[in-house]
Amino acid sequence: MAESMKGLKRTCRCAELTKANVGQEVTIMGWVQKSRNKGGIVFVDVRDRSGIIQCIFEESDCGAEAFEKATKLHAEFVVAVTGNLEPRSGAVNENLATGDIEVRANAIRILAESETPPFPVEENSKTKEELRLKYRFLDLRRPDLQRNMMLRSKVANVTRAFLDEEGFLEIETPILNKSTPEGARDYLVPSRVHPGSFYALPQSPQLFKQLLMCSGYDRYYQVAKCFRDEDLRADRQPEFTQIDMEFSFVDEDDVIDTNERLLKRLFKEVMDMDIQIPFQRLTWQEAMDRFGSDKPDTRFGMELTDITEVVKGCGFGVFTGAIENGGSVRGINASGLGNMPRKKIDKLVDFAKDFGAKGLAYMSINEDGTFKSSFAKFMTEEELDSIVKAMDGKPGDLLLFAADKNKVVWDVLGNLRLEIARQNEMLDKNVYNFLWVTEFPLLEFNEDLGRYQAMHHPFTMPMEEDLDLIDTDPGKVRARAYDIVLNGTELGGGSVRIHQNDIQEKMFECLGFTKEAAYDQFGFLLDAFKYGVPPHAGLAYGLDRMVMLMAKEDSIRDVIAFPKTKDASCLLTDAPNVVDESQLEELGIEIKNNDQEVN
Repeated sequence: MAESMKGLKRTCRCAELTKANVGQEVTIMGWVQKSRNKGGIVFVDVRDRSGIIQCIFEESDCGAEAFEKATKLHAEFVVAVTGNLEPRSGAVNENLATGDIEVRANAIRILAESETPPFPVEENSKTKEELRLKYRFLDLRRPDLQRNMMLRSKVANVTRAFLDEEGFLEIETPILNKSTPEGARDYLVPSRVHPGSFYALPQSPQLFKQLLMCSGYDRYYQVAKCFRDEDLRADRQPEFTQIDMEFSFVDEDDVIDTNERLLKRLFKEVMDMDIQIPFQRLTWQEAMDRFGSDKPDTRFGMELTDITEVVKGCGFGVFTGAIENGGSVRGINASGLGNMPRKKIDKLVDFAKDFGAKGLAYMSINEDGTFKSSFAKFMTEEELDSIVKAMDGKPGDLLLFAADKNKVVWDVLGNLRLEIARQNEMLDKNVYNFLWVTEFPLLEFNEDLGRYQAMHHPFTMPMEEDLDLIDTDPGKVRARAYDIVLNGTELGGGSVRIHQNDIQEKMFECLGFTKEAAYDQFGFLLDAFKYGVPPHAGLAYGLDRMVMLMAKEDSIRDVIAFPKTKDASCLLTDAPNVVDESQLEELGIEIKNNDQEVN
């Protein structure tokens, strides 16, 4: 039978106790991690969010009734234990922060009993994720997840303190918004009051934070909930949290400086780690040419090398054909992996095909300087030597090549270098390499739509020296945009915004919007711009991704209290789910059965 606390007060959390507290009477409260009945003595490990401490029950200390209660304890019972803190009588447990002390109990209350849990509540659980997510309230008791949640809280608190000191105001923006194009799919919310009309949940507070700059608030931030109806992966969820900010009267250097100092402060206060600023900056073009990615991981080498000029006149048709079609030939040097078995190379070829490659050419350099190559028979010895020299190849190296349009070659080799690094344990989670990627293309051509679309969003300012290209060669226009990248993950991104009407109109025109269509979608922002809008810029971080990397986790699900699965469902609450027919009728919504044939 569960007991009440009856005025009993906890004096401290379990792992807040140290040898300095020895001799004190303490009261701890938490969950039973495990209980061991040794006959005349019962050992009970009690756990709370701070950690675990061992309690000892002997009838001579606590009395018959309390000792009897102790013998009945099972995992996940909730207990309050009062006793004297003593040095541990047995061997010190080096794996516990409290491994050199213990509570000699003189009283216990069982505050709640527990059924046998469906899996052990233990660190680094091997239980299948589906079961853990179904019982997430139990999973969240695990010490590693609790550390992640506390780390997340500290990141948010330090961020708020820093931005407050920098003169930012925390302002909340609406959750129920108007649906706008040029982004991921919106989550839509039907309106009961306006039948047939819908709100959209925000993909970001972008338009509202720009309106706040129009309203003179100068510096805004928000720890903002955002929603995107898109396919999920390890670092993506349908609902996620942004650290969102916007500045007035600044340029990109001001935004970058402030955020480098924020990150330096975060890593020092949260992780006691000194990171050096300023961070490296790469233009988008340099990042793609060197790493095949606009979010390059620089913890290892294996950079791309362009050998287009070297092989331009060679006898290998795959290389020359790609060049004649306006593409390029590039390679990576997997140093020291020249003895990779053919089966593993074939798997890399298959991996490359997943990213658009028609194949993958390779060359292994033997220790005696001879070659094993998939294309040697098509080339002269001099041509092969030229390739090895261009690739800085040495005996024992494996050279891998892709030939196609630049976009395909970058995608193939960029992902291939990461896969080889993963396979060969080159990704050190204790190393944190920050960098900025700048000067992104303003626009990218969408083959399906047959027009250009904004790479970031339609309010990103072009580089002033590229403004004339918007009419003549829009694909070459660079944006005043910047992404902050950490270990191959985009932590956040932002840009200087357009604040001049003529440039904004030109941007909409380039994206295929008529003036009427632009006003239909963004009229409230464009109207605000008529009344004196300051130059402004901003940035938003993915809080979940940042905490994931700080916690050295592989998935953001491990740093979100109640995450969704890969199909955007919640196993704990069984959401999404059907609703009552009466609710649908009230909203004027009818569910169409996709299995039925529609005439």
